[in-house]
Amino acid sequence: MALSDLLTTLAQQAKEAEDRARSAATEAKADLQANVDRAANDARRTADELTKRADAAAEETSGWWTQVQSDWSKHVATVRENVAAKKKAIDMNDAQFAADLAKADAQAAVNFASSALDEAEYAVLNAMLAQKDADEIAAS
Repeated sequence: MALSDLLTTLAQQAKEAEDRARSAATEAKADLQANVDRAANDARRTADELTKRADAAAEETSGWWTQVQSDWSKHVATVRENVAAKKKAIDMNDAQFAADLAKADAQAAVNFASSALDEAEYAVLNAMLAQKDADEIAAS
């Protein structure tokens, strides 16, 4: 798969997430809960897969990326634990605070993803440039 295809796949994933978030505003609470559960499972699975790929490719990637992937997996696990704990502790007086906190967490996750997308674009373009450099050296 070409590196640019990876960015296309990422853009498609972002569009699908956007579409699901837009439609969530009109869903019944039970349907929304089911979608939240699905998204949590998908995120957990993706984080686990990322950790496995990072472990498998540790020798081929810089140590920094391996550490970022490991840190992300730990972050996802911590967020899931915190969300579960918060749900147990919420009473009616704390519901709006919990909603505001969940919104802030979502905004932070989107900001992180945006930064990761910028980094992914840079990494793809840099890899393509490095290949051109290698091709020029091999040709001379």
